[in-house]
Amino acid sequence: MKNLGKYSMGIGDRFGHQAEAQLSAIIKAKELGVDITPVWNKSYREHQIIHSQPSNTRFKADEAVKRLNWKGNYFVDADHIGMDTVELFIDSSDFYTIDVADSIGISPENDDLEKFLSENKKFIGELDLPNSSLKIIVTEKILENAGKKYLTAIKQAGKIYRKIEQLKGKGNFVTEVSMDETDEPQSPSEFFFILSAIASEKIPVQTIAPKFSGRFNKGVDYVGDVERFKKEFELDLMVIAKAVEIFDLPKDLKLSVHSGSDKFSIYKPIKDALKKFNEGLHIKTAGTTWLEELIGLAASEGDGLEMAKEIYSKAFERFDELCGPYKTVIDIDSKFLPLPDEVKGWNGAKFAQTLRHDLSNENYNKHFRQMLHVSYKIAAELGDRYIDALIKYKEQIAVNVEENILERHIKRIFPLE
Repeated sequence: MKNLGKYSMGIGDRFGHQAEAQLSAIIKAKELGVDITPVWNKSYREHQIIHSQPSNTRFKADEAVKRLNWKGNYFVDADHIGMDTVELFIDSSDFYTIDVADSIGISPENDDLEKFLSENKKFIGELDLPNSSLKIIVTEKILENAGKKYLTAIKQAGKIYRKIEQLKGKGNFVTEVSMDETDEPQSPSEFFFILSAIASEKIPVQTIAPKFSGRFNKGVDYVGDVERFKKEFELDLMVIAKAVEIFDLPKDLKLSVHSGSDKFSIYKPIKDALKKFNEGLHIKTAGTTWLEELIGLAASEGDGLEMAKEIYSKAFERFDELCGPYKTVIDIDSKFLPLPDEVKGWNGAKFAQTLRHDLSNENYNKHFRQMLHVSYKIAAELGDRYIDALIKYKEQIAVNVEENILERHIKRIFPLE
């Protein structure tokens, strides 16, 4: 089976020009004592907007690995795929994030539910958790509700997994199951029975992305009760350990945190929990690379700054169109967005400081940052003009991309040996 390793990181790259800078951060982390497997992820939606192909992501990842002489494992993730999109990623990907959130809450077939209840009724009562005095309380009602809510989704994950296995061959890819894009976090008992159902479907899942409480908005800090998140995260780690002990699941199964970019306030609880339980983690940082490109263009002044201003101006005028697909993962108050005419008067430092996620800088504006986070479609529409700018200002941008991943993310999240 393909080995993801204890720690891994999804490093999204909208336009496919920052793979070397991203990998450079991973290499420097290794020099500091932490081994992280890089996973270049890009979703079908992103490919559609950029007008790229999954093969482009594979090519850029392979090219960066070769140029920087990376000897460790690495993967290319077909991010958030379903049955209707999976075949597009078969040739280029070896990591599949199976997204079944849309199937959560759909009532399962009676025979499937009865089989699920029969297999799991032995857990009714108290369930001890490893390395803890805590217990999961399971009642018939809890078990039945878990089956009714999640079983259809897991059955769908099984179908998608078997489709990939048929086309790729067993053991030739990493499987992740994503259940995070739903309204409510899973309780520890629900999470346990989700894992039970995954094992029953014989999905060799290596990472699973549950829903946590709070808001995981794109590119900005976590919004919610940090202490509650800490408890949920630790409980999920313990539930995974218990499930691996009981069910036929991979021994290296680990939690995945989606929309993990810039969730600074929960990084210490994550790091502390990983140390405490000696567990692994997969975290996705996705779209912040595109924002670092914009910061680099702006800081370069000249035509780079003018392009950054142009992108913002066009995005401002198309607010509803750009924000609509992301409405569940952004919180933008338009009255705090600067007018394009105001932005036209900014220098590069002002634009970069307003966009860069530095809470200590008085210019930082989280609404401005979220607006640009979902506006990469505008850059895509600029075509060669934008790509030429990335090439022209490559060095400045690379510094920002590497620093963002290494300093703001890796050092804060992963325990350094």
